[in-house]
Amino acid sequence: MSKETKGTSRRQFLTSAAALGAGAVAATGARAAGPDPLITEVQDWASGFGHGVDEVPYGLPIKFEDDVIRRNVEWLTADTISSINFTPIHALDGTITPQGCAFERHHSGAIELSKPDYRLMINGLVDQPLIFTYDDLERFPREQHVYFCECAANTGMEWAGAQLNGAQFTHGMIHNMEYTGVPLRTLLAEAGLDAAGDFRDKWVYVEGADASSNGRSIPMEKAMDDVLVAFKANGEALRKEHGYPVRLVVPGWEGNMWVKWLRRVEVMDGPVESREETSKYTDTLADGTSRKWTWVMDAKSVITSPSPQAPITHGHGPLVITGMAWSGHGKITRVDVSKDGGMTWETARLAAEGQDKALTRFYLDTTWNGEEMLLQSRAIDETGYVQPTKAQLRDVRGLNSIYHNNCIQTWHVKANGEAENVEVS
Repeated sequence: MSKETKGTSRRQFLTSAAALGAGAVAATGARAAGPDPLITEVQDWASGFGHGVDEVPYGLPIKFEDDVIRRNVEWLTADTISSINFTPIHALDGTITPQGCAFERHHSGAIELSKPDYRLMINGLVDQPLIFTYDDLERFPREQHVYFCECAANTGMEWAGAQLNGAQFTHGMIHNMEYTGVPLRTLLAEAGLDAAGDFRDKWVYVEGADASSNGRSIPMEKAMDDVLVAFKANGEALRKEHGYPVRLVVPGWEGNMWVKWLRRVEVMDGPVESREETSKYTDTLADGTSRKWTWVMDAKSVITSPSPQAPITHGHGPLVITGMAWSGHGKITRVDVSKDGGMTWETARLAAEGQDKALTRFYLDTTWNGEEMLLQSRAIDETGYVQPTKAQLRDVRGLNSIYHNNCIQTWHVKANGEAENVEVS
């Protein structure tokens, strides 16, 4: 069916339903036996005063949304101190992730570091080593950018087949926020880089103030490009679990490089080859060798509704299929959706033009009459890169990988509207 025909049939359905009146909505629900008391009778919430403006000094979600929370997978790690929880992406819409829902990953637990106690050192191959306080950072010209942060292990459990039954658990190691901060290049320039000489063979080593330190090496070219020393997210201070008071933002690159509680940036002649960039965050191939320096998160997408945690509950008729797409290479330009496991594809509607290294929301407005579906989405970015199937990834990497799994995800939607994680590779 063409997109034009689909649009026409959807409009006809809605028009017909409206013409039937409040007593019937085609096949989507039961006919009303009589007047609806929620419409015809005065309800308790309209019979008295609500809460005053001082009831909740810091606004919180209403109790009816108390299921929209981050969740851990208990068996995934030995302890929550070095672990991860997952963004409830199945329950969110738009693109901006509330800080209170944004996934967190720690290597030695989230620390409490106050602004007065905060220090950032710039040292190594610089003209003048410097130490900045938090107040110093706020005096530099600042920028705001929206970027996604994705853990390299996002979807990692799915390499061996369909494992975790929910978009929150298969793809929830991601968030997308507006960051405010100072470009790293500004602070490096303040320290002076004449001593570094030719940037082409130079690196910076960044580490955090927590016990794990989580040090990572970053090529100078990236450090001087779009890396941000951030102290705000979504307009407010960073949360403790996201590196308060200062973290590094490395747009488009794996989340492990977004060092939290940033304490030191050292300009060096080469990479450090730390634990986090040798034994971890590399891609082991079928022949036993490993790819390293695989920083960029390739184009990826996932349908968030319908999905295992967001089944179809409204019955037959109009259905909005929605999800999100992103690419570390730049902007998302197109997302295709398949209802039959990749045999045929329809182009989804982007909610807004894709932004550089940020989430893009997509929608496919369709009609569902109880047929089973194998839902998939396929992202395409501005470089022309097309999100691969799992079989295509396995042809290159085998089955030993954990990180950087950007394969097409499949949900089996059943006749009753429930959905399940399955593999169609």
